Amino acid sequence: MSASDSEDPSDSLDRPVVALVMAGGTGTRLYPASRSDRPKQFLSLGANGDESLLSQTVSRLRFADEIYVSTADSHADRVREEAPEAGVLAEPEAKDTGPALVYAAHRIRQQVGECVLLCVPSDHLIRGDFESTARRAVRSAVETRGLVAFGVEPTRPATGYGYIQPGASGSEWAEIEQFHEKPDDETASQFVDDGFYWNAGLFAWTPEALLREARDSPLGPLVTTLEEGEPERGFREIEPVSIDYAVMERTDDAYVVPADFEWDDVGAWDAIERVVETDEDGNAILGEGLAIDAADNVIAGDDETHISAVGVEGLVVAAYGDRVLVAPKADAQRVREVVAKLRERGEF
Repeated sequence: MSASDSEDPSDSLDRPVVALVMAGGTGTRLYPASRSDRPKQFLSLGANGDESLLSQTVSRLRFADEIYVSTADSHADRVREEAPEAGVLAEPEAKDTGPALVYAAHRIRQQVGECVLLCVPSDHLIRGDFESTARRAVRSAVETRGLVAFGVEPTRPATGYGYIQPGASGSEWAEIEQFHEKPDDETASQFVDDGFYWNAGLFAWTPEALLREARDSPLGPLVTTLEEGEPERGFREIEPVSIDYAVMERTDDAYVVPADFEWDDVGAWDAIERVVETDEDGNAILGEGLAIDAADNVIAGDDETHISAVGVEGLVVAAYGDRVLVAPKADAQRVREVVAKLRERGEF
């Protein structure tokens, strides 16, 4: 794939830039819109017409020299339909972002050679100038030979995100002093006051750097088996683990680049009010819906369902297909508990 005409992203580098879109997740907190056969990345969520989050993400990355999408084998054909310009890497098994990113780094290095990877979730919303920050991140990854995270400046003391504490600064990056897990309300406010960043789950690194750091982590057995040409065995030998826990929080070679764009992971139903325009009573309506004497609700449904909310406040009401969810908006994160129960019963 050709880079944009304005500037080749690898002009100031000695290697191509490869964008890796992570599309192996499900988005459990957006049930029932998101299901095992219809993961979150294939939804639009009203953010840009009918264009899926995956399609929007791939469009945002067209400045890269190459684009790959890492996904489950069961979704590979759908990815090819929505992102025909991208190469598809089918993960041997769904075991969270740690194994997926290590596997992708190894495969892409085999296919492309020496390069720098820009790793981007497929299901986040980004507005503004993403490309400039991405270019700084890949330059920083080559310059430091380390692992670079994107840091988003918080707009509120969110408890649903991890945080990055920056340390000493370079020209375009800062060392990462520490990663912090999702905090309580008081701690989140303190993090914002102290100038911490949100950890957006976007990264840049060379394949060599990630595999080097993964070797001395819980992902070490996978690195070994990949080098031995037995990826399936490697996936069997490791437990599911995020890249943050397995590698980023353990390495001494991590850096952060401040982001120059607006970001939201649209991780749960309460995020919809940040994505779609609300009415005069604070109701966020996605799809066909009607609110009467109702305030501060999220009302979401598919094209086949009309939802009416009367005399209620602070609820999530979501109806997709044959499934309906009703919950206090304050408990939006607990939807994952519903999904866990449904999975136990084989009904997700």
